[in-house]
Amino acid sequence: MSFVILGLGTAVPQNRYTQDEAVEVARAVSCETADQAKLLQVIYRQTHIGYRHMIYDRAAYDEVVQTAEDNGGRYRAKNEDDFGPDTAERMAIYEREALPMAMQSTQQALAESGLSAKDITHLVTVSCTGFRAPGFDIGLMRELGMSKNVERTHVGFMGCHGAFNGMRVARAYAASDPNARVLLCATEICSIHYYYPWNPKRIVGNALFADGSAAMVCASDAQAPSNGWRAVASGSCLFPDSEFAMGWEIGNNGFEMTLSAKVPNLIATNLKPWLEPWLAKHNLKIGDIASWAIHPGGPRIINSVEEALGLVDGIAWASREILTQYGNMSSPTVMFILDRLRRENSLRPCVALGFGPGLVAEAALFM
Repeated sequence: MSFVILGLGTAVPQNRYTQDEAVEVARAVSCETADQAKLLQVIYRQTHIGYRHMIYDRAAYDEVVQTAEDNGGRYRAKNEDDFGPDTAERMAIYEREALPMAMQSTQQALAESGLSAKDITHLVTVSCTGFRAPGFDIGLMRELGMSKNVERTHVGFMGCHGAFNGMRVARAYAASDPNARVLLCATEICSIHYYYPWNPKRIVGNALFADGSAAMVCASDAQAPSNGWRAVASGSCLFPDSEFAMGWEIGNNGFEMTLSAKVPNLIATNLKPWLEPWLAKHNLKIGDIASWAIHPGGPRIINSVEEALGLVDGIAWASREILTQYGNMSSPTVMFILDRLRRENSLRPCVALGFGPGLVAEAALFM
């Protein structure tokens, strides 16, 4: 049993920064030496990101830059132990900012679907960058006027592949009830977990992550047009001996992301041996897949997938385009890519791929 996408919406904060501007802030906040500043430039340039949207406005950006200039180039010159806001302060920002973005993406998805908020029977929310109960799921129900009987599921703290798990839940709802109308919303504010001190491994996260929200309205085949994008299968694979490769922990000063340089190698070694038999269950081969939505954890992730699977040049264009224009927004990112593919009438079958702490690969098959 599959679900069909009836509508898909995306949203980002209005504050858009170039990667050069992001380097300027990072240098002021984190660098202690000229050598660190040079390495920082390399790290940010290698992301291939052009722009990122963040909840912090221009006034906050200008304050960092001006303070650095006043302090001889260092934003933290007078306080070397400054690790930034504590986790409670960062969660307060999440509480304030998550719902407006979720509302915007959801309203777009509902508008495309032709359904009203009162038509929604099931609500699935996804987020790994904030915790609060009641959360933005309750906020969506209240602000949009959903039925108080909507069945809710929250997928939390699963990282960049969280939307895959959200889609799996949505598909289960659609399979269990032919009258189900499911709203899936993934919302992340990665920028609140900015890491202040100098640490090359942690600064990679500063260079990659951005803020965004994506929402999807879906239903069973019985309620959908025949030409709609249908999610017909999902799969998951835990790579062996890979727990060290990606971590996401709650610290005193935000959530702390650890990314190993070995992630692309783990993907290169483990992805194809799992994906080939998974596709074979659906009578498909890698060469049969007409389009790919690869979560852009970074350009090396996309490269490793292309090389491991022997994909033709240019087939991952949508993943690279979203990475360049928006950065890595964690869980909503793959939905941005799917939206771009749908709007360009890309051919199917389409396979979406994502990777998260585990190290786990997640896949979704669209026909």
